[in-house]
Amino acid sequence: MQYSSLKWPCRIGVISDTHIGDVWGGDTLIAALQKEQFHDVDLILHAGDMVDPEILSLFTTCPVLAVNGNMDPVASGLPMRRVIATGPFRLGLIHGWGSPRGLEQRLLREFATENIDCLVYGHSHIPDCRRQDGRLLFNPGSPTDRRGAPFHSVGLLEVNDTIQGRIIALD
Repeated sequence: MQYSSLKWPCRIGVISDTHIGDVWGGDTLIAALQKEQFHDVDLILHAGDMVDPEILSLFTTCPVLAVNGNMDPVASGLPMRRVIATGPFRLGLIHGWGSPRGLEQRLLREFATENIDCLVYGHSHIPDCRRQDGRLLFNPGSPTDRRGAPFHSVGLLEVNDTIQGRIIALD
């Protein structure tokens, strides 16, 4: 488990499941996201399945924190999960595994002792932004592979007196 701290209040861009096998295949996508959807964020979270971890080097406008996904090389050196503290809030970042059915409950168990306020995850490619038991569950979907979702997407978290999430449709 890795722990990180972030200034507060803040805006956080969230991306997952980019599935880009060649870093140069993602340069146009990442450049567009930084210019449009993530132009004023303080941090970007990548919830795994980059496929080529070098894709993270294309984010140049702010820091990026990422976790390994089930399609990422274990040798990437990225943690499987991490906790990010910002002000009074704690965000858990993880990718996910297995069936989309029951995914959130499996992932919440991974953070059972961490007392997180927000679970940021990927894997299903289905965007999700909802509260459960006072905790925000947030999956940005995928900007490259919808897998049944109605649109390609990324997400934005705004952290001030509360944590608010927003799914951003790309098409």
